[in-house]
Amino acid sequence: MPESQKKLLLHICCAPCACGCLDKINGREVTLYFSNSNLSSLEEFEKRLESVRIFAERYNFPLIVDPYDHAAWLDAVAKVPDYKQAPERGTRCAACFEYNLSRTAAKAEELDMNFTTTLTVSPHKNSKLIFSIGGKSPRFEAIDFKKNDGFLKSLRLSKELNLYRQSFCGCEFSLRDRS
Repeated sequence: MPESQKKLLLHICCAPCACGCLDKINGREVTLYFSNSNLSSLEEFEKRLESVRIFAERYNFPLIVDPYDHAAWLDAVAKVPDYKQAPERGTRCAACFEYNLSRTAAKAEELDMNFTTTLTVSPHKNSKLIFSIGGKSPRFEAIDFKKNDGFLKSLRLSKELNLYRQSFCGCEFSLRDRS
């Protein structure tokens, strides 16, 4: 692997999802990027961040935390018609991916790294859509972490490490849809 491709910025939505990515990032110089202003509250952001810190320490990954700015995220998804009523996995989610991945792309550019995202480990996320959005940046690497039992690995390892496992995507709208 060329030296320029060894460095990878990994957008991390939560520590459990990151647990399913380990085998595919092995051998890379990985920096975690926790960018999740989509989370419904600062309390939820902090809960997830604490588990991300545990994961980062356990595997010796540097961690960069993008400051929480839910108002900016709401402004971004508000461009979607009827975003408050949009169903989970709909147009609001695409706008959310766009927001988080564009922030990750900017950080990757600043650090002169390629990037990818843990979002693709979830069977609840549309990897094709994520690849399309991420692919707007020449630095994006389309890695489907779901393959080869990535999600099952994430469940096992996150349980073993006793990481916080949330029961909803993160935004207040997915919390509403969970009920």
